[in-house]
Amino acid sequence: MENVAIFDAPGKGRGLKATKEFWAGDVIFAEPSVAAVVFDSLAERICHSCFRTQDKLQRCGQCKFAHYCDRTCQRAGWAEHKQECGAIKAYGKTPNENIRLVARIMWRHDKEGSVMSDMQLTTLEELEDHIADMQEDELKDVKVDIHNFLDYWPRTSKQHTIDDISHFFGVINCNGFTVSDQRGLQAVGVGLFPNLCLVNHDCWPNCTVILNHGNQSAVNTMFHSQRRIELRSLGKIEEGEELTVAYVDFLNLSEERRRMLKAQYFFDCTCEHCKGHIKDDLKMAGTEVDGVKPTEEQVKEATDYCYQMLEKMDNARLSGNYHEVVKICKDCIEKTEPVLANTHIYQIRMWSTLSEVQAYLQFFNDAAEYSRKMVEGYMKLYHPNNAALGMAAMRAGVTHWQGGEIETAHAMICRAYGILMVTHGPTHPITKDLESMRMQTEMELKMFKQNEYVYHSMREAALKNKPMSMMHEPRSVEEGIKNLFHRRK
Repeated sequence: MENVAIFDAPGKGRGLKATKEFWAGDVIFAEPSVAAVVFDSLAERICHSCFRTQDKLQRCGQCKFAHYCDRTCQRAGWAEHKQECGAIKAYGKTPNENIRLVARIMWRHDKEGSVMSDMQLTTLEELEDHIADMQEDELKDVKVDIHNFLDYWPRTSKQHTIDDISHFFGVINCNGFTVSDQRGLQAVGVGLFPNLCLVNHDCWPNCTVILNHGNQSAVNTMFHSQRRIELRSLGKIEEGEELTVAYVDFLNLSEERRRMLKAQYFFDCTCEHCKGHIKDDLKMAGTEVDGVKPTEEQVKEATDYCYQMLEKMDNARLSGNYHEVVKICKDCIEKTEPVLANTHIYQIRMWSTLSEVQAYLQFFNDAAEYSRKMVEGYMKLYHPNNAALGMAAMRAGVTHWQGGEIETAHAMICRAYGILMVTHGPTHPITKDLESMRMQTEMELKMFKQNEYVYHSMREAALKNKPMSMMHEPRSVEEGIKNLFHRRK
């Protein structure tokens, strides 16, 4: 942790600043979790040790709750699961993810103390819990969790005061970090990383956070590397500059971001982008054709209509009625596209959903067109090294490849690769996937330019082997990774 130092950030409390100069893609620090748990809803689909998605998992023979890839993962996760296993058996049922996470934190705290490594910059007691700032309904939910926690917590474990237990529930409420699967595409759990809790928010940050699952494939667990977060620089950072990350998605309007930050993290954002409402005009803009712009009334009418259709579209998607999703999106786009700019956030959401659903239904040319529009909009709104932009470009590259548009596919994948090399680094699984895609599309592009007939023949054979996976079933908004920290439920 020699790369950072704690300081008093004006108007924010404690923060972290750089003690040396950094460049894009540099890892400023890495930190293992104090504890982490799989979401309740995914408990039977995600390995409880390595957090990887697997088709077939082995269940713990004792508690019947924890699931693992194999015996190697089970041995690796035993230190964290041992006390939990006995507690679940004695309790007779499995408590929710918040209770499980607090219990794991407290068992480790009781065993190792509040500072669990030489790299830890703050004690767990010093982390903000914001219990005093919670609304009545939220506080009521915490009290229910505490009541159930007391029933779950073994009598043989060290007993704690209600204040101590409340503190840890408050800490995970506002500082529980969203844990992704091995490819970084789906939120699958929540964990606590104390040093990361010290990094303050900015809507236009100079850092990003990714989860590195480490290497846990060796049969002997002594050769495993820990699951850890990495704080990575998005661009040049001067010595002494504050390190910041975005707690919420920049694609929201400034007022919505401030509302979300106040509700979950209990502070008023005073960053330049919020104070100046930077890019809000683009996010609600009308299009311009041959120098002619629509009236404010036309833009408002199209915006309101698009907002209503988004709600209908979300309902249809959640119910799995994908043909209805396509109909709603296309009807909406036909009416609003002539009025709204390609940076309008409601229009971008329509394009994003339509491209994802059409790819799932294997209408790849349609999917490619809308994914390209989505990326063009993102490029005008997001930071050039934003991970969401990189992921969108990757998705667009794959859909263009599936649609047979190799030139655009290669360009999109190269763009995605350049961004994710900064945000994720060369060893992350998603970057390795992109490197393989980049090499494949580069080879195909050369073949296409030399002989289109040979290329299309080779492409048909490649499609049968499916070297680039088809899109998964479209997920709900909740299952994607939208916010840095996990909101308790």
